[in-house]
Amino acid sequence: MAAFWKTAAALAVGTALGGLATNAWAGGFAIGTQSGSGTGNAFAGGAAVADDASVVWSNPAGMALLPPGKQLTGALHILKPSFKFRNEGSTGPVFGPPGTGDGGDGGDWAFVPNGFFTMDINPRLRFGVALNAPFGLKTEYDSGWRGQVTALSSEIKTVNINPALSYKVSDTVSIGGGLNIQWIEAELSNFAGALGVAKLKADDIGYGFNLGIMAAVGPATRVGAHYRSRIKYEVEGDATFSAAPGLNGNIRADLRVPESISISLFHVLGPKWELMADITRTGWDSLQQLTVTRTSGAPLTSLAFNWDDTMRYGIGANYKWSDQTKLRFGVAFDETPTNDVDRTARLPDQDRKWVAFGVQHRVSKAGVLEIGYAHEFIKDARVRNDVPGFAGCAAGCLSGSFENKADIVSVQYSHSF
Repeated sequence: MAAFWKTAAALAVGTALGGLATNAWAGGFAIGTQSGSGTGNAFAGGAAVADDASVVWSNPAGMALLPPGKQLTGALHILKPSFKFRNEGSTGPVFGPPGTGDGGDGGDWAFVPNGFFTMDINPRLRFGVALNAPFGLKTEYDSGWRGQVTALSSEIKTVNINPALSYKVSDTVSIGGGLNIQWIEAELSNFAGALGVAKLKADDIGYGFNLGIMAAVGPATRVGAHYRSRIKYEVEGDATFSAAPGLNGNIRADLRVPESISISLFHVLGPKWELMADITRTGWDSLQQLTVTRTSGAPLTSLAFNWDDTMRYGIGANYKWSDQTKLRFGVAFDETPTNDVDRTARLPDQDRKWVAFGVQHRVSKAGVLEIGYAHEFIKDARVRNDVPGFAGCAAGCLSGSFENKADIVSVQYSHSF
C-alpha cells in the first residue's frame, strides 16, 4: 500500500509540473508583450527600433540613438487569453464522464507592468535598466471538469532585472550588452484522485546576458541584431496533497528558459511612413525533458516535452499623422514549439497570427503617450492525453481540441528630462 501511495504521489506531482511548459501569449510560455510602443507594431523590427527607453530590453545598442539626457518609460499590458476545450470522444472513467463540464474558459485576465530607464554617462556611453516579466501564465479551469487530473489552476510569474550599457562606436554603429537577473515562481494544481488536490509551489533565481548591435546602412535604413542567452533554473519547492498530507515533501527540477536571436530592419520610406521587419529564432529545443526528484535525491518522475526551436516573423509600419501623432500597424506569425503528440491540456500552445495597431501622441515637449492593441488568432490545438501513469490510453484518453485566442491592450508613457 505504501508503494501505491508513493507512485500516486509521483504521478500527481509530475502532472502538476507538466504545466511549466505552457502557453502565455507568445510561443511556448514566453510573454510576447514588453514595450507599449511595440504592441502597435506587433513587435516588428524591435531590434532596430529606438523609440524610447524600452530599447534596453529589445536591443541595448539602441540606447545610443536616444536623445541626450534621461528617459523613463512605464508600460501596463492587459492580457486576456481564451482557451475553451471541445470534447471529441474522450474515453475511460477519468476523462469520459462529463463531470461538471469541459472546464469553461481556461484563460484569465493578467496585468503585466514594465519599467525602463536610460541615462548618459558621456557622449558615447549610456546606461539603462529594464524591469519586466519575460515569461508567465495564469489560468484556471472549473473544478470537477473532465480533464481535472491534468490541470486545475496554473500561475507562473517571472521578474527580470536587466542593467545594460551601450557604446557608440561611430556615427553609424553602436553596440550594447547587459546582465539579466531573473526570478521565477510556479504555483500549479490538479486533481489527484484519492490524494485529493495536488499543489506545487517552486521558485528560483537564474542569471543570463544579452548583446546587441545597431548599424545604419544608408541615410534612411538601419539594421539591428540582438541575442539573449538561456537562463538555467534549479527550482525547488513543495508538493502537497489535500487528502494525503503524509506524502507532502520537498522537490526540485532543472529548467532552462530559451535563448533567442533577432535580426531587424527599420526604414524611413518618406516624410510620412516608416517600415520595419524582423525575424526571431527562439531555442525552445532546450526543453526536451523535465526530471523531477525529491530534494533528498530520490527520483520522482520524468516528463517528455520534445519541443522544437521556433521562428517568429513580423512586419510593421508607422504613419506620421502630424507632428504630435503617429499611427502604428503590424502583423506577425509566431510558431509553436510543441507538437500534436506531446501537447498537454494544461494550456495548449499552437501557431498564432498577430494583427495589431496603435497610436503615439506627444502630450508635451517631454512626454509621449502610447496606446496599442493586438489580437492573436491562435490555431485550434488538438490534445490526446493519457491518464497519468497509463500509456497508450489504456485507462482512457482526454481527446479534443481547444479553441484559442488572445487580446492585448497596452498603455505606455515615456518622459525625457
